[in-house]
Amino acid sequence: MRQGAAVHGLGWLFWLAPAVLAAALLFGTAVGETRIPLATVFDVLATKAGFLDRAIDPIELSVIWHYRMSRAVVAACGGASLALSGLILQALLRNPLAEPYLLGISAGASTGAVAVTVAGFGAGLLSMSAGAFAGAITAFVLVALLARAAGGGTGMRGAAVIILAGIAGSQMFNALTALIIAQSASAEQARGIMFWLLGNLSGVRWPDTWLVLPMTLAGLGITLWHVRALDAFAFGAESAAALGIDVRRTQVVLIGTATLVTAIMVSVAGAIGFVGLVVPHAMRILVGARHSRLVPATALAGAVFLVVSDVVSRIALPGQVLPIGVVTALVGAPAFAFIMVRGRQR
Repeated sequence: MRQGAAVHGLGWLFWLAPAVLAAALLFGTAVGETRIPLATVFDVLATKAGFLDRAIDPIELSVIWHYRMSRAVVAACGGASLALSGLILQALLRNPLAEPYLLGISAGASTGAVAVTVAGFGAGLLSMSAGAFAGAITAFVLVALLARAAGGGTGMRGAAVIILAGIAGSQMFNALTALIIAQSASAEQARGIMFWLLGNLSGVRWPDTWLVLPMTLAGLGITLWHVRALDAFAFGAESAAALGIDVRRTQVVLIGTATLVTAIMVSVAGAIGFVGLVVPHAMRILVGARHSRLVPATALAGAVFLVVSDVVSRIALPGQVLPIGVVTALVGAPAFAFIMVRGRQR
């Protein structure tokens, strides 16, 4: 009864979410390096949706629909995916610092993507996304094995061991990525790859959305299906098992989901940090720890956060585009510091 009342009390979140997401996508489409009247933006969107039949300037159509709108959709999907990945890892590992970037998953995905595209790993049989997924899985397995070998378990010591293992894994895979670039990439390739590794949505177009959108929706659906299990894991794997949760299967499915959506996002836009760390903590403050509310709120907040961050990356420096990972770090680091201090004072 309490859970039902809590969900009913936050029913406004589910009704408001589509409007908030639509507003964020409109913001990401309307604002950019080139000023375009808002009326023109609405005309283009209404024409593409079939509500208007009006001749549109080809340049404005290309900028608004093919560049900005597709970029905003991918940013929203990426933000939701990374935020959900952080939420899943924090719940399953019972570690407030767990997220794809810190645990080496993003670094491993970057190494896999670069190995396929630059070094030709897989002899052309692997796509960039497949390479990123293989690298992400490899990184997570190595980090988990290292943490277990170092005696990681539950409690504060276990949390510290996992984070230290993740840092070690991240550094190793970052070094491997740098080695591959130094050996196999030209100077121009190296410059483009290094910019991409910091997070870059400049090359995103509609074909990329057909990859990230279904994976994001699938990841959200799988996570929502397991909200009861995520609540149970808050008390530890033993408690989850006592409540009838198939611990091993749940861990494989959810960690596999977090790894896959992270790898897909890295293959499209590079490694973007702090989204999976900051957004879940911020949403816990706003909606509480119950995952039936926390999962949709985290996905929505992650989507909005990355869309806004992408807009800032385009307009912050006139004539230049910042890597989106720089923006998320500049915003996320102070925000996380504030959350830590606030949590200590409660």
